[in-house]
Amino acid sequence: MIRQAILEDAGQVAPLFILAMGHIAGFFANSDHYDDAIPFFEQFFKQDNNQYSYVHTLVFEDEGNILGSVTGYDGARLQELRQPILDQVRKTQPDFTPDDETEAGEYYLDCINVDADHQGKGIGKKLIQAFCDAGHAHGYSRVGLIVDLTNPDAKRFYEKIGFYVAGEKDFMGHRYFHMVKEV
Repeated sequence: MIRQAILEDAGQVAPLFILAMGHIAGFFANSDHYDDAIPFFEQFFKQDNNQYSYVHTLVFEDEGNILGSVTGYDGARLQELRQPILDQVRKTQPDFTPDDETEAGEYYLDCINVDADHQGKGIGKKLIQAFCDAGHAHGYSRVGLIVDLTNPDAKRFYEKIGFYVAGEKDFMGHRYFHMVKEV
C-alpha cells in the first residue's frame, strides 16, 4: 500500500535515500562510504522544513516493511527547502553550492527508491504514479526529475511511463537529463 510517510518511518526510509542518491549521499556524509549518510537522512526526514522531510514523502509499505519511497515538492520552493540541508553540509564543506536541479512550475520528483530485494516488481512505477497523481491534485500540470546521462536504463524507464527529455542540467559534478511528464 502507498501512504503518506510518518516520522516513525525514518529508520526504514533513510537507507533507501542512499539507493537513490549514490555519489550525492557521499557529499552529505563527507565520506566515500555512502551509508555514512544514513544518520543525516534520518535527521532531516524527521523534520518538516526541508526537501527530504517525511512531509514530502510517500512510502510503499507491505506487512509493516517499507519497500520503497518517493520524495518531492514544489520546484519553486527548492531554495527554501534546501537551505537547512546547506546549513548542515556547510559546517564541514563551507563552499558547497549545488546547482538547481528543478524549477518553478513543476512538481519535482527529488528521489525515488525501491529496496534492492523488491526491484522489478512494479513498486517504483506505482510510487511514481502516486507522486504524479499527488502533483495533479495539488494543481500542477507537470512533474519533473533528473536522470544522469550515464544511466540510459533509467532514462528509458522514465520514457516508457510518459516522461520526455526537456533539456539537460549540471548537478553535483554530473550532467543530467531534465525529464518532464504532463499530468
